[in-house]
Formats: sequence, C-alpha cells, structure tokens
Amino acid sequence: MGTIRASANKNAILPIMAACLLTEDECVLENVPKIGDVLVLGQLIKNLGVKVDGLGTDNLRLKADKLASFDLDPYLVAKLRASILLMGPLLSRLGKARMRHPGGCLIGRRAVGTHFEALSAFGAKIVTSEENYEAEIKNPQAAQVFLDETSVTATENALLLASRIPDKTIIDNAAGEPHVQDLCRMLVKMGVKIEGEGTNRLTVWGRKKLSGVKHRVSPDYIEVGTFAIAAALTGGKLKIEEAVEEDLKMILLYLERMGVRSKFVGKTTLEVWSEKLTTTSSKVHTAPWPGFPTDFMSPFIVLATQAKGMTLCHDWMFESRMFFVDKLITMGANIVLCDPHRVLVTGPTQLIGKDLSTPDIRAGIALLLAALCAKGESRIDNIEIIERGFEEIDTRLNRLGAQIERVE
Repeated sequence: MGTIRASANKNAILPIMAACLLTEDECVLENVPKIGDVLVLGQLIKNLGVKVDGLGTDNLRLKADKLASFDLDPYLVAKLRASILLMGPLLSRLGKARMRHPGGCLIGRRAVGTHFEALSAFGAKIVTSEENYEAEIKNPQAAQVFLDETSVTATENALLLASRIPDKTIIDNAAGEPHVQDLCRMLVKMGVKIEGEGTNRLTVWGRKKLSGVKHRVSPDYIEVGTFAIAAALTGGKLKIEEAVEEDLKMILLYLERMGVRSKFVGKTTLEVWSEKLTTTSSKVHTAPWPGFPTDFMSPFIVLATQAKGMTLCHDWMFESRMFFVDKLITMGANIVLCDPHRVLVTGPTQLIGKDLSTPDIRAGIALLLAALCAKGESRIDNIEIIERGFEEIDTRLNRLGAQIERVE
C-alpha cells in the first residue's frame, strides 16, 4: 500500500492571494501549492508593487502596503483566468482597475459579465473596449448582490470588494465550494464578519481597515478524488493524507457507485481501493456545490472507460469540457460524443498508449490517468498545463510505482 499527500487547493490559493491586497499589513500563507498558476499570480501581484517573498515554496509572505499600480500586465493576464480576482481588491484599495480579457484553460465560453454585474452593484463603473476592461469606483456602497449564475470567481470577487465596506452586503445565488469557504475563513481572520459559508446566501459585514493574517490553505478535494481514481485504475491500494471528509461526500458517493471503496483511517487520511469496477450510476452530471464538481468530470470519464457498463457523463457548465475524449478514443476507449456537453462511455476497454497533447488542466490529468492504465508507452505534450494545477505530479506518482519520465 502506498501513501500520498494531497496538495493545497489550487482554486483556494488564488483568491486567498488576491485577498492579501485588502490590507497594508503582512499576510503569511502556509501550505501553498507549488504550481504554475501561483507563480503567474505572484508575478502579477509583484508588478503592482506588492512585496512577495517565497514564490515557488510552500510558504508565502505578501505585504501590499504600497500598491503602485492598478494596471494588470496583459501578458500574464492572458495566462490566468483567475487574474480577474484582482479587480475586487484593486477597486477596494485604489478605486480603479484595468485589465485585458483573462486567459486560462480553453474549456468553453467563460464570460466576465457576472463579475461586472456583481461589482457594479457596489457602485463600480466598467468600460469595455475590444479586449480591455477599465473599472472605477468612487464611493463603494454595501449592496444586495444577485448573481445570474452560481459563479465561484464572481462570488469571490464580490466577497473581496464587500470586505472593506463597513456595512452589510448580501450575496445571493453565491457559490459554496470548499475553496470559497476557505476564502471566507481567511477574511474572517482579517476582521470581516461572514455568515452563510457553504450556502447560496452570504451575508458580509465589512470593515474599513483589515488586519494581516496567517492562514493555512485547505487541501484540494479534487486532487484527493483524482488520486483515488489512479489507485482504482491500476488496481492499487492507497492512503491519501490531508483529505477533508466534509469536502468529499459527493465525490466518494460516485466513486462508490463505480466500485471504488474508501474509508477514513484517522481524521484526515483516506484509504482507497477497488473491487470490480462496475457502473451502477447510469448518469453523472455536474452541479454547483454540493453537487458533482465540474473539475472532477474529466478524470471520472477515464474511470468510466474501465468500469463494466454504460455511463452518460453530462457537464452543462462548459461546452468544451468533453472535447478531449477524442484522445481517449484513439487510445481505444468506447466513447460516443453526443454533443458538446455529453458523452456516453461503455466499458471496460483496454487502453493503448499513444502520443497525446494536453488541452487543459483537468483533461491533462485525465490523460495522465489513462496513460497509467494503458498498455504500452504514452507520450504527453504540453505538461506545463498540468503543472499549472498539480504539484510535482510526476515525482509524486513515481514514488507510488508509476513510470513517468520527464523529457525536455
């Protein structure tokens, strides 16, 4: 039996880094994942005049006592969708923010309208010109914000701006994912009062001046589920440390239905193994928290290729999420692409190693999982995309017996 430790949540560290701009005091972040997205956001923040120490390590120190600019580097913004999370803090501290349209993974149309409507509710004026956005706010006011979609990053942007407004703000149709909850816990330590974490209504009482904080980033529940699938695909038994049971209920429910067994041994160690992989869940569809997470769909599709039976996988959130399955089909998977949002998977099938290319973070880790259980050798290009979200993935899996060689 092998043991692996889950890294910190990629989707938690980015808004938490952005929250450090809300105070002039030093913030200390612990359990920081060593991933590409942290490096990009760290450089973006440094370019604004923030002191950033420890980039590339698991501890970061940030001090935004002298913000020198509200203009985000367009080259770095093009690399990172989460760069939009800096709009709320910049509006709060400087009253202005300027950026181009944010980049990131190409998994479908990822509009920013929900962000702008949320920020406008506080009094922000936003002007768009081709790919560029300029926002200004002169007198931020507490607001009753209703999001037209349950957007994680729009919820976080609204939270960040509301945190320095000394009055009550209500955010309805808010996202409740574990990473949003982690941001809430940090903001509370900084002096904000928040009610409703994990629900669709957040009530926020901000403060004009927030204090510095020491905060440990929560573990990545998607990574825990991904490692569980890796163990099931390869017939192994695995202990995963830093697992939070409350965050994993839906993931473990669907894994159980596929024949992946698990139990907690201790408070934060999950033991996983597989019996006969058989689908008893004919349909899997994504949903906002606490539903099945969209970021887990790509690895789950690989699991379905090795389970006896037929599974309909439906992700209504992103119209390009499923397009990576053509690569699984070349490996021998029996998959029918029904439309941009749905695939029908019939298993089990023996996968064959192929030359592959990574289109996005989640598809990339899914292809790596497929390669682990495939017959023969696979070559995966564009691995820097996987490393945007998964820390030292080759080294960690090799310790468990995988045979992964990095080729420059």
